Amino acid sequence: MAPRPQKKLFSRRKSCRFCSDSDLVINYKEVKTLRNFVSERGKIIPRRIVGTCATHQRQLCEAIKQARHIALLPYSGNPQG
Repeated sequence: MAPRPQKKLFSRRKSCRFCSDSDLVINYKEVKTLRNFVSERGKIIPRRIVGTCATHQRQLCEAIKQARHIALLPYSGNPQG
């Protein structure tokens, strides 16, 4: 059998939302912003998938953990009953 030709995948370079837009601020009170960085099961999405820089990812994790502690965000996702 002949080997299959490899498909070239093109992936766009991910840029940090917070570095590009200075109006966006990471704050534990802004739950709508933080929900974009939490999966449906309640896990924090890693920076290689989201595309944030290391500095802002650390700030995001702290803000999410603060929001969870004050019960603004759930520790787990929505139960699928």
